[in-house]
Amino acid sequence: MNSRVRFVEVTASSDGQRIDNFLLKTLKGVPKSRIYRIIRKGEVRVNKKRIKPEYKLQSGDLLRIPPIRQAAASNPAEVNIPAELIDRLEHNVLFENDSVLVLDKPTGLAVHSGSGVRYGAIDALRVMRPSVEIELVHRLDRDTSGCLLFAKNRRALLAMQSLFQSHRLRKSYQAIVKGHWDRSVTRVQAPLLKQTMSNGERRVYVDPRGQPADTEIVKVLHCSRHEVEFSLLDIRLWTGRTHQIRVHCQSQGHEIGGDSKYGDRDFDRNMKKLGSTRLLLHAARLEIPKNDHTDELDLTALQPDEFSRLLSSS
Repeated sequence: MNSRVRFVEVTASSDGQRIDNFLLKTLKGVPKSRIYRIIRKGEVRVNKKRIKPEYKLQSGDLLRIPPIRQAAASNPAEVNIPAELIDRLEHNVLFENDSVLVLDKPTGLAVHSGSGVRYGAIDALRVMRPSVEIELVHRLDRDTSGCLLFAKNRRALLAMQSLFQSHRLRKSYQAIVKGHWDRSVTRVQAPLLKQTMSNGERRVYVDPRGQPADTEIVKVLHCSRHEVEFSLLDIRLWTGRTHQIRVHCQSQGHEIGGDSKYGDRDFDRNMKKLGSTRLLLHAARLEIPKNDHTDELDLTALQPDEFSRLLSSS
């Protein structure tokens, strides 16, 4: 327990970083829900002013951090990460150089610790690469598999984030959804509103007050098996909102299989009978243009076995 208020001056290395992400890194072991609570209650202040979780720090900002209890094992090296997972992740590295690392993240593995999760992909990578400063460039939901990009220094992090924001770095997904998707629907452009509950859970809704969100349906494959109809979608994201694909599919009446938050229970029950026990969403491809940190890259995470089994039997 830190018994005193701390004041931290933001350095150039954290310039442009969101306050919530800065605190998650600084207050290791503190649940994400607690981080958002102290921000919301005004216990965290920047230059003596209340701020929102999306506030971006600037070099020279004076940050007030309240007394807060941290878990004893704040160093990822102290967390007992299974050797089998470390070995699997080593084999799942799709690309690595001095600036970035791209991982084929397994389903069920969170991207970071917090909210009852003892470790995530980034904690495992920090054990695997102890001498490297590894940061997440973007996120995947815990049960989504596939391409996940990490930066190995601050300059690369900012560069990759800039490529995302300018739509030059592109992410493509595969999803198996309920029913036969109408092939004439090739774009879902519906604003998304994110709400954080008191327990830290995030829910997203289609709402005109939300942020613009743009999902392109590149290809549709209709399938059926034992009278269960479903579609395989190839999807490209043009914005990167929280739960964007899951909520956009739900809004069209074609929920993604295995989605416990936005899914259809009857469809999920039928898919389980066909042998599917996971969220059927996969970050299949990552396209990175030539930049100061990498050559042009076109990386593919192999289709998961669960997808292959469903499609080969349809």
